[in-house]
Amino acid sequence: MTEKLSIVIPCYNEEYRLGRTLDELSELVQTLPYPVEVVVVDDGSLDATVDVARRHLALFADSRLLTYAPNRGKGCAVRKGMLAASGDLRLFMDADGSTDLGEITRFVERMSTPDRADILIASVAARGANVDPQPWHRQTAGRVSNVLIRATVLPGISDTQRGFKLFTSSAADDIFSRCKLDGWLFDVESLVLGRRLGYDTVEIGVTWEHREDSRVTGRSYAATLGDLVRLRVDLWRGAYGSLEPLATIPS
Repeated sequence: MTEKLSIVIPCYNEEYRLGRTLDELSELVQTLPYPVEVVVVDDGSLDATVDVARRHLALFADSRLLTYAPNRGKGCAVRKGMLAASGDLRLFMDADGSTDLGEITRFVERMSTPDRADILIASVAARGANVDPQPWHRQTAGRVSNVLIRATVLPGISDTQRGFKLFTSSAADDIFSRCKLDGWLFDVESLVLGRRLGYDTVEIGVTWEHREDSRVTGRSYAATLGDLVRLRVDLWRGAYGSLEPLATIPS
């Protein structure tokens, strides 16, 4: 039985999409049989994102707004939100709602089964996925990135980049307290650390819709490749310290 679910939403200049996502999320939360905390993290937005967040978070019985400046990157926003969250399950999702919100219920139910994993990740490559086609250039760039990621740091995971992942609280604390990357490759970093810390990860096929006005650009893919090199080198150097669960490390 889930005691509490935290939903973390990182935002950067999302004044036109965040309100709709929070409204739809509020409707879902009202139907859930367990308490839900919504944590919006503003990553130094330059528009009215903070005002929109404050207004729409009033719909929730339990919500928090974290803000900082200047902009540091999605990885930083997710890290701050996941560590600040208080739920025994913690999910982060994109502000544009590209992954169907109904998947939240399915992910939490999957965590309640006897064969539960420590980490569930949304995937457009896993069985049962229902995917709205992306522009060809994004599909190509994404496939190339996935091949490089699997070849260098994370074999066996087909899709690492969906902004919709659910962690147990212990996995979230262990992993995100160690994460360093502020950019787009933070997903991969968190999954690599999770694997090395012994947490089970399962890919779940989801309903996913491409949204226009994506924050992912050609420059984003180039920066991701740079972070991939940095991650591989840091793992080789032992820059992440002891990769044992925090609960087993003497204080």
